[in-house]
Amino acid sequence: MNLEQARFNMIEQQIRPWNVLDTEVLHLLSVVKREDFVPLAHKALAFVDMQIPLGHGQCMLEPRVEARMLQDAAVQKHEKVLEIGAGSGYMAALLAHRAQRVISLEINSELAQMARTNLQKAGIHNAEVREVDGAKGATADGPFDVIMLSGSVAELPQSLLAQLKIGGRLIAIVGDEPVMCVTLVTRTGEAEFITSSPWDTVAPRLLNFPEPSHFTF
Repeated sequence: MNLEQARFNMIEQQIRPWNVLDTEVLHLLSVVKREDFVPLAHKALAFVDMQIPLGHGQCMLEPRVEARMLQDAAVQKHEKVLEIGAGSGYMAALLAHRAQRVISLEINSELAQMARTNLQKAGIHNAEVREVDGAKGATADGPFDVIMLSGSVAELPQSLLAQLKIGGRLIAIVGDEPVMCVTLVTRTGEAEFITSSPWDTVAPRLLNFPEPSHFTF
């Protein structure tokens, strides 16, 4: 397989048509080697428009979904980012290129180790992977400029929104199958938040986040 051609095709045929037009994001996708973050068994699928299984019920999201979330988060060079759900470390690598510091939380020890190894091999030193329950966030290191959830939740917990700086953004995939919305929350004051849901997608659940009861009486 011609990797560079496959990468080019991924960017031009999947990602750009999905309204990812930020030139910095597109450049980043061409230089961060996605195939190095894909488990060996699925290497051939690195540039395919699909979720790639990582084991333990988790996956790498489709390239276009990762790219658009990265674009919408609009991370700046001076910012501190919290990622929940490190997976293989790919999103942490992309975020690290744009941010000053990234803390990525991963509940599964095997995935946490995979992400650490992949980031080290990629020469990324400003992203730290911690093996902890990401549902609690990382209060001691907050507040954060950006919080990204690399998986879906039924609803956003207030405890995470409280870890945003004023002016900070949280981006997550929220809702229940078959329809989930990418939700972008900007903290505008001590208790003020602006929320938008610009596009739909679906993703596996992040663990230990609250699931509201669907029973009706």
